[in-house]
Amino acid sequence: MKITVCIKQVPGTSQVEIDPVTGVLKRDGVESKMNPFDLYALETALRLKQQYGGEITVISMGPPQAQAVLREAFMMGADRGFLLSDRRFGGADVLATSYTLAQGVRAAGEFDLVICGKQTTDGDTAQVGAELAETLGIPHVTNVCAIHDADEKSLTVTQDMPLHRLTAKLKLPCLITADKSIFEPRLPSYKLMKETAGREIKVLTLDDLADKDPKHYGLNGSPTQVKRIFPPEKSDGRERWDGPEAESAERLFRYLADHKFLQKLG
Repeated sequence: MKITVCIKQVPGTSQVEIDPVTGVLKRDGVESKMNPFDLYALETALRLKQQYGGEITVISMGPPQAQAVLREAFMMGADRGFLLSDRRFGGADVLATSYTLAQGVRAAGEFDLVICGKQTTDGDTAQVGAELAETLGIPHVTNVCAIHDADEKSLTVTQDMPLHRLTAKLKLPCLITADKSIFEPRLPSYKLMKETAGREIKVLTLDDLADKDPKHYGLNGSPTQVKRIFPPEKSDGRERWDGPEAESAERLFRYLADHKFLQKLG
């Protein structure tokens, strides 16, 4: 089975500056890490490879320093790595991002299954995986929490819905997005780190893709743009209440009611 896993390098801190003109995150020089949900996607691919055999390709989109997460994927067991890196890709919304990734997935070669994390911690839209599948023209299921069976033609999975769970059988090739309950991600291997230290990471620019029209990428290819973005405010204020339990409980109830955290039902 040929599996492609999409991974992303995200800020490792909430203290990130925002470009006042484009409204996008300034990622240069910021402490970064692999998107946590992508670790579950990668672990899913590794388990499938262990059980059914095959090859795992990891692909990311970002600046040159994003190669670090591809190296980390090598240390966990991935076989090949591709980085989509071009200034013309910068500032992409979810539509332009999914389109760029689709071009990159096709450029990387044949695939049976594409796996993404269900969302990223910097954007939290949970839209790229589904849009990528639509762009590739393949079936997809999101929020996958279990894989039951796989063969040369299909994949059977369980999807975690808000009120219930749904079991679905998808025809290959297909795409799934992995929920964090699917598998426990493994740690990077020091042995694999040494073995893959010199492994090539293929960098793809716009000129390497089948569609070379710059209007389809980055800010030019983004029908939506961020109006305003800001890091969450921090509050270290706290208040301590001492006294009998009944009195403290009543005080807490009044506080919650006065601040509209509680309301009457019916």
